[in-house]
Amino acid sequence: MNYQTIRYEPGDDGILLLTLARPAKLNAFTVEMCDELVDAYARASQDDTVKAIVVTGEGRAFCAGMDLSVEGNVFGLDERLTPTLEDMRRCDDRPEIERGVRDTGGRVVMAMLECLKPIVGAINGPAIGVGSTMLLPMDFRLASPLARFGFVFGKLGVTPEGCSTWLLPRIVGLEHALEWMYRAQIFDADEALAKGLVRALLPAQTLVTGARNFALSLVRERSPVSTALIRQMLFRNSAQAHPLAAHEIESLAMFYTSQADGKEGVRAFLEKRAPRFAGRASHLPPFYPW
Repeated sequence: MNYQTIRYEPGDDGILLLTLARPAKLNAFTVEMCDELVDAYARASQDDTVKAIVVTGEGRAFCAGMDLSVEGNVFGLDERLTPTLEDMRRCDDRPEIERGVRDTGGRVVMAMLECLKPIVGAINGPAIGVGSTMLLPMDFRLASPLARFGFVFGKLGVTPEGCSTWLLPRIVGLEHALEWMYRAQIFDADEALAKGLVRALLPAQTLVTGARNFALSLVRERSPVSTALIRQMLFRNSAQAHPLAAHEIESLAMFYTSQADGKEGVRAFLEKRAPRFAGRASHLPPFYPW
């Protein structure tokens, strides 16, 4: 895909810099940006030169929310349809549902949750609406003091999207999530830090460099297969109803990794040297996806 609204820039250090790139529109979100981000996260999963992803915005904003200046339904939805919950639960990927009903922010978030590489946000400025909800499936969020956040859906007369009603309470707790959603107000980086939405505040001029260094610390001398499985196991297993479900997946993961990169990891430990892992995230054990 030839990207028009984002930049995909893999680095020699294994860190992919993914930049929202509509600075004249404060990186406002569009259906085109949705499609490009979905493609970029899937591409990164299969790109074995990419070890982790840093996401930021070009210019003075991260993402100012949905571009409300487009014609027709500004959320890109097909108003001719009358979808039901049964339609949403069918798994036949009907284009009219995929393109005309599923919320675009949610499509991006699902692509992020399915991604096999750690994702670190470098939130350089305002992140409003979908700009805030797309932060939630990131593994870590670092922000500039200039960042602003807002789950402003109620102010527009719509409801939250981007799987945010599932993710946000798990990150900041139900009470904070309810307050931010009800009030639908913009809040600053200090509040985001105090309530746990972001991990740390970094100076604007060193934000991306700091995020890259942090991302690199997560994956340096680590097995890409182990990292990919850990990410998927934590996001999926932590929401299971009983630990047995996690035990089943963990057993299969240990069974297969112990015969591959696990052997090299043990040898490296015993020989007191850095490991040389050969596994690739693009070739995971046969039980994945589960």
